[in-house]
Amino acid sequence: MTAVRDFEYRDLISPLPRGAARPKWSVMIPAYNCARFLAATLESVLAQDPGPAQMQIEVVDDCSSDDPQSVLKEIGRNRVGFFHQPQNLGHIGNFHTCLDRAQGELVHLLHGDDVVRPGFYELLGRGFDADPGTGAAFCRAIFIDAHGQELSIPPVMQSSPGRLENAAVRLALEQHIMTPSIVVRRAVYEELGAFDRRLKCSEDWEMWVRIASQFPVWYEPQALALYRMHPQSNTGRHIRSAEDMAYTRMAIDIFKAYLPTELADDVAASARRTYALSALETARRLFGAGEWAACLAQMSEAFRFDPSLKTIGRMLQLVARQGGRIVHPG
Repeated sequence: MTAVRDFEYRDLISPLPRGAARPKWSVMIPAYNCARFLAATLESVLAQDPGPAQMQIEVVDDCSSDDPQSVLKEIGRNRVGFFHQPQNLGHIGNFHTCLDRAQGELVHLLHGDDVVRPGFYELLGRGFDADPGTGAAFCRAIFIDAHGQELSIPPVMQSSPGRLENAAVRLALEQHIMTPSIVVRRAVYEELGAFDRRLKCSEDWEMWVRIASQFPVWYEPQALALYRMHPQSNTGRHIRSAEDMAYTRMAIDIFKAYLPTELADDVAASARRTYALSALETARRLFGAGEWAACLAQMSEAFRFDPSLKTIGRMLQLVARQGGRIVHPG
């Protein structure tokens, strides 16, 4: 499938020189105005640090207006590298810098507001050791709020560690992988390119399906990563405009081409129905917060995902439960 290696919208990741001494791990921490969370992120990595010969740890800052360097001075103890972008690139551009600067065989993109639990690197590393063909390994991620309180945890996809069978299709049906919960061979990024520049949200989902369509993926059922949800996160910034859902639709359209032809239409349709429901649930929460315009935007996206009578019925039920006030907020 040539679409998988179409580099029109992806930056190339250049291979490193052959024979160069390389660590096993690169923990690359993209950061933008998240200094208040960065200490917890760094501490969670440093607690598992096997030393600089085995692990590169670097913060890549996208011109933050807060002061991430002060956190590095306090927590990093000269162990953590720091790269400051000369200008703000946005998170896709900053991700590319992270991948390009990574020196290790295995790359872990860990947002500067997320956390890993003890055992993350040991257990995910086993997936690459057990199967040399493994392109990526991931675990479950616990969703937490800005204060670190647990919000939810997804169910297991399989009960024991091992290769995830039929991975591309299963990962295309719904977003199961949060970025801090996955590790990818650098050679895979070199072959498939960086994140798709067309996507401001769901760029990670497109990437994981792209990888799974070409390489074996290892699954660890333990929840070893914490994914922080807060209004200033990338997804949080796009919810009120419903751009989060618009980009999710675009991601589905893009990765549909990576799937087996005989399954692609059904898988894409199922994913759209799933996220129509997700948009309606978000609309319900926004209504409860009194955010009428954002509620309407999410409802509109639900219809674009799945313009069926069932979706229309659910939308009417939502409006009816709220006494029509979504349409007539005055």
